Amino acid sequence: ELRLRLRAGTEISITEAVRMINNGATVVDVRERPAYDAGHIADAVHMPPAELRSGGEGRFKKKRGVLVVCDTGAVSHGCAEALQKAGLEGAFSLRGGLAAWQRENQPLVTGKGRA
Repeated sequence: ELRLRLRAGTEISITEAVRMINNGATVVDVRERPAYDAGHIADAVHMPPAELRSGGEGRFKKKRGVLVVCDTGAVSHGCAEALQKAGLEGAFSLRGGLAAWQRENQPLVTGKGRA
């Protein structure tokens, strides 16, 4: 229960994620490149977790927010926490990851995107 409460500060619902995206948030996909190429949220930036955690946060605009996504939300949660600790208060993880995104019939695009 404590772990779930702690996660609540970094995880957001699909509805909240769509709102963030519509307001100009940067979507960062931390999955492996082949998974990203197979399907990702439109305009998502691909960035491995290690790169994101080692100073990658400097690439993002603080005012617009950052939405970090992975397959299930587990990896992206840790990345969002690291970004928040680095001073990017508007960093969040998609609750349930892209699996939840797809269950809600939200769109994905395929092919190579931004790196």
